[in-house]
Amino acid sequence: MPKKALISVSDKNGIIDFASGLARFGFEIISTGGTYSVLKKAGINVRDVSDITGFPEMMDGRVKTLHPKIHGAILALQDKPSHVKDAREHGIEFIDIVAVNLYPFEKTVEGKANLEDAIENIDIGGPALVRAAAKNYNHVAVITDTADYPLILEELKKGAISPETKKKLAVKAFRRIADYDCAIDTYLSCALGNEDILRMKFVGGTTLRYGENWHQSAKFYKEPGVTEPTIANAKQLHGKALSYNNYVDAESALNVVLGCKKKIAVSIVKHSNPCGLATGNTLKEALSRAWDGDPVSSFGSIICMTRKPDLSALEFLKGRFVELIIAPGYDEEGLFYLKNKSKDLRILELSMDDGKPLENTYRYIVGGMLVQSRNRGLYEKWDVVTQHQFPEEKKGLSEFALNACKYTKSNAVVIAREYEKGCYQILAIGAGQPNRVDSIKKLAATKARENLKILYEREKPDISEDEFVKNIMSECVMVSDAFFPFDDSIIHSAGNHIRYIVSPGGSIRDKEVIATANRLGVSLVFTGMRHFYH
Repeated sequence: MPKKALISVSDKNGIIDFASGLARFGFEIISTGGTYSVLKKAGINVRDVSDITGFPEMMDGRVKTLHPKIHGAILALQDKPSHVKDAREHGIEFIDIVAVNLYPFEKTVEGKANLEDAIENIDIGGPALVRAAAKNYNHVAVITDTADYPLILEELKKGAISPETKKKLAVKAFRRIADYDCAIDTYLSCALGNEDILRMKFVGGTTLRYGENWHQSAKFYKEPGVTEPTIANAKQLHGKALSYNNYVDAESALNVVLGCKKKIAVSIVKHSNPCGLATGNTLKEALSRAWDGDPVSSFGSIICMTRKPDLSALEFLKGRFVELIIAPGYDEEGLFYLKNKSKDLRILELSMDDGKPLENTYRYIVGGMLVQSRNRGLYEKWDVVTQHQFPEEKKGLSEFALNACKYTKSNAVVIAREYEKGCYQILAIGAGQPNRVDSIKKLAATKARENLKILYEREKPDISEDEFVKNIMSECVMVSDAFFPFDDSIIHSAGNHIRYIVSPGGSIRDKEVIATANRLGVSLVFTGMRHFYH
């Protein structure tokens, strides 16, 4: 008796070639409705399921495969005598392959379908067939993905479908049914129950060495189908496995540098905050300038680059300890150098080409999930609100600083400079403070002056140190992630010779802040877009 394959598919892509291949390997093809018509028209010898069940399709096709002669043929344990006996008594012939894909419910509801259309696209018989076949994977191969057709034919060409393939297909089938039911639940909960629910899926759980701290366990799961540049899609070329903190910090480094990806740029991140960011004419220049932003914090950091590094750029890291490097690629010489630098250095390769961007971000709190749209853009407006004008030539520098500020923990302040025409450098960052004054006075401004004193010693210009610091600070741009609630932030900034400030605006004391800026000779821009980052 020939082996049998039941084919009932909504997506007809590749089905003629697949069915033809099965027929060549001696399978008898059983099919339903539209699939039967397509295969018959293609000249394939196929039996209608009603010939097996003795019942016609009825109720507009809602009932066709829900019959013991179909489900018994799929569920029977072919090596169990009692099942074989029952099958013979009731004229049931075993089915060995089930190829089913489901009514396009997800696609239907994506297009703002009405409730009636959505209900009609809820498959009943298809999931029942898939579940039955997947449950009996030792005896039945279940195919729910058109991409698996060539694999099945290739294995049959070698003699039989392997047990390992049947297991993988069964897991894939149950996952497909779970996704399908989740989509239905999500839609109908809203349409019929007036309840908005969130269902998520992550796969490929990998155990990490530990979590944020040694005593915490951790795993990493990947979200399927993501095509935009993300650490989850990076390929590790060398080094120890990534830790929990590596993933978090690497994402921050990537996010910061993606805002500059049209330029030669390098970001350096420590504890999920940027501590260095620069653009340059060469990658070595950008890397050097980014490192100078905070040499102390750069120790043990994560570095992300927008270009494939050459050996000259990588040699800058000689004697400097870093945890992880991310780049779009590496040449043979550069990769050899990094691998020999440290056996533990994690080296990631990640294309930074655009993909389909995810719409939302998610953050779990104990007992609940927060969902929000991604923080897109840098500003909604560009209003110079002071008497002192903000030069147009400083807008590029401002955008660079805004991008860094966007991914710095609040309260965030970033001071940036243009060290060469079109080349930008973060001079200092104030991050994660309960108040904005400390971010400016105790962190960003202080760190900027310290970095400039180091630069003064290196360059030894023919002016005093104070004059050198004043000249550079007065040409910097300072960006704040949120409005200034009082004018003290302006006072402290001006006291450190900062004359160009970018802020969202929106405080009830904006007039007082603007008046103080006018009095102190500061040019102030309001962008209308806040960038809190918690």
